[in-house]
Amino acid sequence: MNGFLLLIPLILIRYGLLWLLNKEALKRAAFFPPMLGKEKAAFWVYQIATIAIFLYLCFLKIKFDSVWFYMGLVIYGFGVLLCIVSVSNFAKPSENGINIKGLYRISRNPMYIAYFIYFLGCMLLTRSFVLLALLIVFQVSAHWIILSEERWCKEKFGDEYINYMKKVRRYI
Repeated sequence: MNGFLLLIPLILIRYGLLWLLNKEALKRAAFFPPMLGKEKAAFWVYQIATIAIFLYLCFLKIKFDSVWFYMGLVIYGFGVLLCIVSVSNFAKPSENGINIKGLYRISRNPMYIAYFIYFLGCMLLTRSFVLLALLIVFQVSAHWIILSEERWCKEKFGDEYINYMKKVRRYI
């Protein structure tokens, strides 16, 4: 049951910190652009995988008895740090509305990367292969969400976003 404790930082960062920094950013973070074709299915897979990860973690126990615990703790801690920084950067977009500061200079999607690393740490701390499978489903479906977000950003921001895409990689 102590796997639930692993979720508390993510909830506080994703909702609490973002709300404190910029209430409008919280609304932006909850926005999903219009989806086309397979993206619609990916959206629902993404939502279900997210819910499944949260619920499943509530029933898992952190296993303290091996080197996997220490590896998981380091990766989890790094994921928490990345979540804090990427959410903070997301809360403060440029005047044109595009996030290009902080981690957004390195990756166009640092929050998705942070979530992946965060949940990978959770998986190692609980040593759950089911959680690993859910994380893979989560990440693959997130890729389709990212593609739809990029299409929307190109439509909304035009050449500014296209130039940003040329300078900064999608992931790392």
